Amino acid sequence: MGSYFTVAGLFAGIGGLEQGFAAAGGRTEILCEWWSPARAVLAHRFPDVPLAADVRDLRSLPSVDVVTAGFPCTDLSQAGRTTGIGGAQSGLVGEVFRLLRNHRAPLLVLENVRNMLVLDGGAAMRYLTGELESLGYRWAYRLLDSRFTGMPQRRQRVLLVAARDIDPRDVLFADDAGEPGADRYHTEAHGFYWTEGLRGLGWAQDAVPTLKGGSSLGIPSPPAVWWPAGPLGGRVVVPDVAEAEVLQGFEPGWTEAALQSQVRNGPRWKLVGNAVTVGVSAWLGRRLVGPGQHCLEEVAVQVGSRWPTAAFGAAGQVWAVNASMWPVHEPYRHLAEVVDLETARPLSARATAGFLSRARRSGLRFAPGFLVDVEGHLGAVTGRVSVVA
Repeated sequence: MGSYFTVAGLFAGIGGLEQGFAAAGGRTEILCEWWSPARAVLAHRFPDVPLAADVRDLRSLPSVDVVTAGFPCTDLSQAGRTTGIGGAQSGLVGEVFRLLRNHRAPLLVLENVRNMLVLDGGAAMRYLTGELESLGYRWAYRLLDSRFTGMPQRRQRVLLVAARDIDPRDVLFADDAGEPGADRYHTEAHGFYWTEGLRGLGWAQDAVPTLKGGSSLGIPSPPAVWWPAGPLGGRVVVPDVAEAEVLQGFEPGWTEAALQSQVRNGPRWKLVGNAVTVGVSAWLGRRLVGPGQHCLEEVAVQVGSRWPTAAFGAAGQVWAVNASMWPVHEPYRHLAEVVDLETARPLSARATAGFLSRARRSGLRFAPGFLVDVEGHLGAVTGRVSVVA
């Protein structure tokens, strides 16, 4: 493909795929996004790129090298409706295949949540791969953890590459650094979700758990950070939206344009939580420009088996690939280097009390000192005297 390639970005969000590709020589020729706050961000960040509003109204695509589609996860995510690939939102990926029938771009990149590998027995994957093969594509996918990019966010997403002229294995499976050791992470800060507490926490050492889009009404749902070394009342804090942008690989303030027609920061949290981590697409873009040589073990997958975390296929056959979620290990930015723990907003009394109530009813095991600090935090933010030092 050379050092320069053209891109059509469908379901573009705030441009995570396209921004990462730009660092690898990608030039976006068209963007498509329906939600007005996201469109405001795209218009500001990609001012010279035509911006379509609804993928259903697109009659055709320009002649480009790569089509990207981080299609809606609403019907596939565990946090969503889980109605499946036929749902009203996630089912819009069918529009991508409609457009590809008129212009079969050399490469297609799809991105979505891990849950689509298992939901409805993998129905989404059967549909996607079947459509791709009917269009003459070979395909490969890999579950990736955004921490490989050096950002302290434990975010697992499926990246699928379909190709007509090259072997997609040489893009996705030419790199494998393996899961890093514990010495990569510090223990001074841990991320967790205060909205959970009964069955899990989304617990992450020296990282935040997956940033979420929040509610459909734009109510933000940021994670919290436990900082044992902090002062009483400041040991459980919340990143701000600019820090969340950095955790996704964007520059701080990337989504400020969304505030032009919005009052609260809620839409910005949803935009950031739904985005593709820029470092992930930058790595992929480099491999699209310069494919390597796939060198990982492959095993045939029997019909009816569960979809593995990495695989490739063509002509109705599927092979599992022994690939980790860490293709490379970029230099790591520790959580305390991204989130200013000393000035971060303390978790509110209401949020803390709700979390504590759920945690006490659960059978979960917690890190030593964690609940003690949370209880002390509640006492501090409500002004009650606490015995916790």
